[in-house]
Amino acid sequence: MSGAELLTFGCRLNLHESERMQAQTRHLDDVVIVNTCAVTGSAERQARQAIRRAHRDRPQARIVVTGCAAQVAPEKWSALPGVARVLGNSEKLEAKSWTEAALREARPVEDIMTAPPVAASPVVEASGHTRALLQVQQGCDHRCTFCIIPYGRGPSRSVPEDEAIARARALVAAGHREIVLTGVDIASWGADLTGQPRLGALCRALLLAVPELPRLRLSSLDPAAVDDDLWRLLADEPRFLPHLHLSLQAASDMVLKRMKRRHSVAQAGELIERARALRPDLGVGADLIAGFPTETEEQAEETLHFVRAHRIPYLHVFPYSERPGTPAARMPAVPNAQRQARAAALRAAGEENRTAFWRSLVGRELDVLMEGPERGHSAQFASVRLDGSVATRGTVQRLRALSLDDEGLVAEII
Repeated sequence: MSGAELLTFGCRLNLHESERMQAQTRHLDDVVIVNTCAVTGSAERQARQAIRRAHRDRPQARIVVTGCAAQVAPEKWSALPGVARVLGNSEKLEAKSWTEAALREARPVEDIMTAPPVAASPVVEASGHTRALLQVQQGCDHRCTFCIIPYGRGPSRSVPEDEAIARARALVAAGHREIVLTGVDIASWGADLTGQPRLGALCRALLLAVPELPRLRLSSLDPAAVDDDLWRLLADEPRFLPHLHLSLQAASDMVLKRMKRRHSVAQAGELIERARALRPDLGVGADLIAGFPTETEEQAEETLHFVRAHRIPYLHVFPYSERPGTPAARMPAVPNAQRQARAAALRAAGEENRTAFWRSLVGRELDVLMEGPERGHSAQFASVRLDGSVATRGTVQRLRALSLDDEGLVAEII
């Protein structure tokens, strides 16, 4: 018995949850699990293609579909050939869902809006990754006009501080040297807990309680919700890594208003420059949507100008994708060719910024988490490879950046 085959689409959180499902389904044979994403039409299309391919190549296998797209429209996925079961996002993480008896049941997908509190994920066997994801939050209470994810993940729920600390200790004991806090909207952590603590307080508590953890990193962060403790950590805690990835989405105030985002262009710019003043070596990332409905050429240029003016090196750019049931899907659409062209322009600007940022690190000493004997990522999330030497995978090495090539920084061991 070889265990279930897992096919994962979408975000880091989906990847993390797939690892949990992998550990729970080792007793199953001839089962293919497809963990879907609902962020873009392309992600859904790829999942459908994967299901059809799996059914063609393994007609005897039972296909189980789960994830955000399955949560939002379960009937659509259950109608595909070969699909034996559709599981919602809450059920997929429960061991009882993966018994042979449960897989034979015809049960409806549970209402995600009444989902129970989220718990820190149990420790599973080594995943092969050098850095570990620690889920501290689930769901979202905001209603951006382009986004279907709240209907796939449910309301915001926080992992209590003591559970997060226990999980972090276990991850460090298992050999991980870097932890990345993840969730759907991690900036909202604590709003549902007693006393309504903020994300910065959780980060400080983790670093105090787990002194043997060398590196703590954040996943995508809402620019409207950076709290005072996060600013203090940036200023005085070297283990809190100089890398912020912002859920920016656009840099035109009119587009942000139509998206129902909670920040302005000026606020986002001030955040980036304040963070850089505290940590000049800061690596900045941003999620951006190109060609949002009603976006004009001038508004697209505003976002492009912002990316260049604030020298953002790490961009995740998505051409806008209609999500049925969202307000944006009813707004006047930008032609697809223009969406693609605007996305390409943003990606090109991001690549220029990344090259310039990495070049600024040449000659500097960097702490690099080795993901292989020759390669790793610096605290600023720059890609680094060793020049003619090797280091132990999973260790944090002090390196000196010597030069920059097409793949990233080239460095030597100090």
